[in-house]
Amino acid sequence: MNVKEMFDLNGKVALVTGGGRGIGQIVAEALLEAGAKVAITGRRPEYLQPTEAAFRDKGYDCTTVVADVSRAGDVDRTVNEVLERYGQVDILVNNAGQTWGQNTEDMSLARWEQVLNTNLTGIFLMSQAVGRHMIERKQGRIINIASVAGLRAGATEAVNMLGYSTSKGGVITMTMALAREWGPKGISVNAIAPGWFPTRMASGVIEANREQFEAQAALKRVGNLEELKGVALFLASSASSYITGQTIVVDGGMSL
Repeated sequence: MNVKEMFDLNGKVALVTGGGRGIGQIVAEALLEAGAKVAITGRRPEYLQPTEAAFRDKGYDCTTVVADVSRAGDVDRTVNEVLERYGQVDILVNNAGQTWGQNTEDMSLARWEQVLNTNLTGIFLMSQAVGRHMIERKQGRIINIASVAGLRAGATEAVNMLGYSTSKGGVITMTMALAREWGPKGISVNAIAPGWFPTRMASGVIEANREQFEAQAALKRVGNLEELKGVALFLASSASSYITGQTIVVDGGMSL
């Protein structure tokens, strides 16, 4: 197999949660550009619909499902709709996430549960539902979007993010545990841990702390969303066929 064939996703179907904007949108675009058909999910149709329309205008096969990954019923409905439309799911990208910045002593239980339910329970539910299908086919790739905040007790001292950091640390551990359990069943499970990228969720913090973040990074800048395409495609394609249980950090050297 030559290198172009290794990265070719023609004939593959991907499901990307939180795919209407930010990291999910850029990952979905990368998979579409490589030939995959992609279903994107999210809680808000006002983000999903314009993204789907933009992808379709470029000639890509994309569909949307409005769903909340922290709700088991929504997850089951999403997977069923995607399977009904495309017949298979080869690649699952667990990207949907939430954050909340607040001092721990002031953080409400409701906010804690909100973050963990989306960032951890959502990945569990979606991986379980899609995983059953992948196990039947004895093949599949799961990519979890973690964060450098899960590696170093928060991505910055500028904002206290106990729930977010804890959940992303859990994502990294879940990635390893699932990889060990499902590897014999033909499924690889890996994670991407981004640093600071200009998403809707992070832009305000970046602008308030840009000088600090750029000084901390070995490359002396924050990331560009386009710079996540390559690693996402690598993990989704046969180019990474002997890699599982790993977390690839994409942070310009900030965590060094």
